[in-house]
Amino acid sequence: MRIAVASSNGENVDLHFGKARSLYVYEYNEEKDEFKFIDQRNVEIEVDMKHQNPKIIKAIEACEVCICEQFGPKAAIYSEDAGLKLVKDEGTVEEVLRKYIDHVNFMKNIKI
Repeated sequence: MRIAVASSNGENVDLHFGKARSLYVYEYNEEKDEFKFIDQRNVEIEVDMKHQNPKIIKAIEACEVCICEQFGPKAAIYSEDAGLKLVKDEGTVEEVLRKYIDHVNFMKNIKI
């Protein structure tokens, strides 16, 4: 699974999706239960312009998930149409990646 995180420094998830100038992409290996850094994607954001979601989605189009500090309703619509799941969280990159995977694994094991 490929997961992007919206981070200004590669250490903390601290950017709003619609203004994310940099995204760090990780590959999660389920068998090894580990994350591998793939690369950093930079997006040219116009400071005064709102709703730059298509640019950001294009930069991470191979990802299934993007974890960001915040996102708005238009980002949710654009991302859903592109097959990208947006997740709100903040903290260190390592913490948010682990929390997300732990949640996914927990949900897989719920028996109804």
